[in-house]
Amino acid sequence: MDRMIYTALSSMNAAMDRQRAIANNLANASTPGFRQEVFAVKPATLRDGSIEARAMARGSVRGADMAAGRVNATGQPLDIAAQGDTLIAYQSPGGAEIYSRRGDLSVSATGLMENGEGLAVLGESGAPVTVPAGFRIAIAEDGTVLASDPAAPDAPAQALDKIKLVSPEGSQLVKGIDSFLQVPGGGALPIDPTAQVTTGALEQSNVQTAETLVQMIDAQRAFEQRAKIIQTAGEIDEAASRLMGMG
Repeated sequence: MDRMIYTALSSMNAAMDRQRAIANNLANASTPGFRQEVFAVKPATLRDGSIEARAMARGSVRGADMAAGRVNATGQPLDIAAQGDTLIAYQSPGGAEIYSRRGDLSVSATGLMENGEGLAVLGESGAPVTVPAGFRIAIAEDGTVLASDPAAPDAPAQALDKIKLVSPEGSQLVKGIDSFLQVPGGGALPIDPTAQVTTGALEQSNVQTAETLVQMIDAQRAFEQRAKIIQTAGEIDEAASRLMGMG
């Protein structure tokens, strides 16, 4: 009886964690470049010496679905959509290098280029991209940041920096609770010299709302089924106690 309750309880915890992941996916269905979280459950057996004491379900986010989202034209010169499997490098609030497909870029009052979440865009040198005040900014297809002086309209645009565009191919990535991708242990992905971006466009989230709602309903039903198992185990235990009392 104890084993059945223990297994059902651990499955309930996994179902709750799955619902949290699905809820996060739904909340980011309209976030540019968002990659939905992939949740998986696997059995974890506790062993006591040579015997298997209990088996429980352990569920967690195993990674991100890297399928491409729909690309929509925005007409904004600093909006970029990474092509292929290219990722854009950003600096996390803690200073680590993280990656995303979110490309809604802008320039802050201090001249720092950042995305819609306020994260600094990294250049190929590893430092945040900064631009001079008052200059017109454009981004080339290879990620080069160009600046034009309005006071010299006939002068050619000058290359200030190049956005760090990386390839995840062959590298391990994990998805943090901040929804950004990173290399385990604080590593960095290699620069992809062939990477290209589409300017004036944004890639949308790859979350399929209808499918995700079905997943949420399924997770809720799974939770209720595990709760029913615990209730049944209690009823069986009570019946066994009454039989022993009759004896």
